Amino acid sequence: MKPPHPAAPTTPAPEKEQLHPRNPHRAPYDFPQLSQANPALKAFVQPNKFGNLSIDFANPAAVKALNQALLKQFYGIEHWDIPRGYLCPPIPGRADYVHYLADLLAESNGGTLPRGEDITVLDVGVGANCIYPIIGRREYGWHFVGSDVDGVALRAAQQIEAANPALAGAIEARLQPTRSRIFDGLIQAGEVFDMTMCNPPFHASAAEAAAGSQRKVAGLGTSPGTGHGRRPALNFGGQHHELWCAGGEAGFIRRMVQESGRRPTSAYWYTSLVSKKETLPGVYRALQTAGATEVRTVEMAQGQKKSRFVAWTFLKPAQRDAWRKARWQ
Repeated sequence: MKPPHPAAPTTPAPEKEQLHPRNPHRAPYDFPQLSQANPALKAFVQPNKFGNLSIDFANPAAVKALNQALLKQFYGIEHWDIPRGYLCPPIPGRADYVHYLADLLAESNGGTLPRGEDITVLDVGVGANCIYPIIGRREYGWHFVGSDVDGVALRAAQQIEAANPALAGAIEARLQPTRSRIFDGLIQAGEVFDMTMCNPPFHASAAEAAAGSQRKVAGLGTSPGTGHGRRPALNFGGQHHELWCAGGEAGFIRRMVQESGRRPTSAYWYTSLVSKKETLPGVYRALQTAGATEVRTVEMAQGQKKSRFVAWTFLKPAQRDAWRKARWQ
């Protein structure tokens, strides 16, 4: 199995145009309209240095209010909240992962995109924000199992589902009892998923996570100690297990590959985001060792941020055909 090669680089498109064609967040934020969806956002909207309405993206309260507005306007989510200090992710990039996963399913199904609650997706590390299940359910009608090692996060995800009739029955929150495991002890005997997805912890240590957060704030043009009082270093928040783990992103994904290889027929596609390009060679070697029959690397971008996800399957052609006929057709 040869590692896939990324496509040749092209001239960068404007930030929003780089998003997936079905991503509803390609247009610039309409802050007056979003403030109508969530009046709490209005207090954070002001002209930036270019004279355009914006928010201070280094302010976690502003980011949270923006997310609440986006989820209400685009996904019909009336009630969304997260515990203090938990990850509050940027929604446009999260939506891209879901839409490109949908494309992957369609390509595996003769061009027809499988929709509806019979399509089951495992979100590894669903988090308190529950973003991926919200988008996947509202855009494609999929059913989700959301796993996490944090009981507080799972309860928050359950509260989001319970507070929004549009999500009724869409998400099963499941605790991973062993922090060092991913699929072991979580996937039940005979259980199958059409896809798994994961946004793994990025950093290898708390110190590395803190340094990365400082760089992020600096990139936003705001110092944690300037402006309207002292700013939190983590504008998007995050508990330690959301931000770092032993071995960092590379170690986490290698464990995921190893565990997936022990249950080759539990999912049609296993997938994971890979933030660092230098992580890819090790992932490809692990997949070759595990016996993956096909590997895909899907590139994504939002502004200057480049990302991708790797998808792999252990199914042979006859098994894939049987899967399609049984579940997607």
